[in-house]
Amino acid sequence: MIMEASRDSYPMEFGAMLKGEHDVIYEIAMIPGTVQGDHHTIMWMGNKPVDFTIIGSVHSHPSGVIRPSDADLHMFQNTGPIHMIVGYPYRETDYKFFNRKGEEIEVGLVGGNQLK
Repeated sequence: MIMEASRDSYPMEFGAMLKGEHDVIYEIAMIPGTVQGDHHTIMWMGNKPVDFTIIGSVHSHPSGVIRPSDADLHMFQNTGPIHMIVGYPYRETDYKFFNRKGEEIEVGLVGGNQLK
């Protein structure tokens, strides 16, 4: 779903929040008022629902570069411990997960696959 939303938003960035419980990410939350641009996604945190299952963020990089920018690192500090960046052309393998510091982390997929 994230890849399809990213393709639909291209050439603009797509952005949302990740929801999870018990170490399982199960849903995304769209933040009302989110602004998409060709080099940014602005999510108004004042519009974020009070929801303790929000554990991080996801956004796309239309450039295809899957590494956090300085702006991403700032957002990571304020929006949870797990962050996903997906990159153009948005294939099933075009993503990485990062911690609050912007360090790449491994996240297991349902079915046992591991990503770095």
